Amino acid sequence: MKILLTSSGYIEPAPIRDAGHEVVLFDEGRPVPPEHRDAEAMVLWGGGGSGHGAVLREMPGYLTHLRWIQTLAAGPDNVLAAGFPSSVAITSGRHFHDATVSEHALALTLGCLRRLPQAVRSADRHVWDRDLGGAKPVHDPKRLTTLLDARALVWGFGAIGQATARLLSAFGAQVRGVAHSAGERAGFEVLAVEQIEQALPDTDLLVMVLPSAPDTAGALSRERLALLPSRAVVVNVGRGTTVDQEALEEALREGRLAAAGLDVTDPEPLPATSTLWSAPNLLLTPHAAGGRVVGATQRIIANAAIVQATPAGAPLMGLEALVTR
Repeated sequence: MKILLTSSGYIEPAPIRDAGHEVVLFDEGRPVPPEHRDAEAMVLWGGGGSGHGAVLREMPGYLTHLRWIQTLAAGPDNVLAAGFPSSVAITSGRHFHDATVSEHALALTLGCLRRLPQAVRSADRHVWDRDLGGAKPVHDPKRLTTLLDARALVWGFGAIGQATARLLSAFGAQVRGVAHSAGERAGFEVLAVEQIEQALPDTDLLVMVLPSAPDTAGALSRERLALLPSRAVVVNVGRGTTVDQEALEEALREGRLAAAGLDVTDPEPLPATSTLWSAPNLLLTPHAAGGRVVGATQRIIANAAIVQATPAGAPLMGLEALVTR
């Protein structure tokens, strides 16, 4: 079976070839060469940046032999929106990014709590900032400074959210999740989205891990931001569209929010002219949490075996991380 494999995934093609498949590396930012448009499978990020979105939306028109697409991204929203027919099975990058994104969420959290943005700026000026060092209370009533006994909410409690909760819990935080329905997942109490307004006033740390979807646009609204105590910290490793960015910046500038760590913005890349860059107590990274897939090769080989063994036109059963459409 011919498999188109993105050249930007850092996935070694040799094991896939050893499993009996023809692997063709391709550039997601360019149309697939005509001689390889007979491929039955494709592995790609499916991102919409740098003009890739237009290229992706053209693919359904000429990749007419496709039976299966494996996305490397945790959220396959761009691939789903591209217009591939329902006969093309789509599997997501679920679990590929659990470890790396949760690790980055923890890094942003600790960076905000330990005021690393201010420390770096002081170091750049060769200033020994005495306000950052010296004796301090364990629990500062004005701002969150430690995860010990911190009241944390992880909004978006899928695989990445649960991995993040485990890390925060290991550092001493009291963690609850927020999802569509209440209950218990992975040993953590989970609140329904309808309960978020009641939970925010008692939240020290809010970690956003929401995907981009119509019902998550602006989920952390101006009104909900205002419910957080001024000592709270907000971290977003989901999608930039899920936060009212203007309201967040205002809260930082006016001291109504202690700090924020953002790995995602709206739009991306964040324009150089954006005032968000200079917002106080903000730790900003350029969508760097993911981008390193873990376990993709094994899933590609396993799913490819199912596709190859299934007659053309028959439903593909048993694919791992299959996206329901």
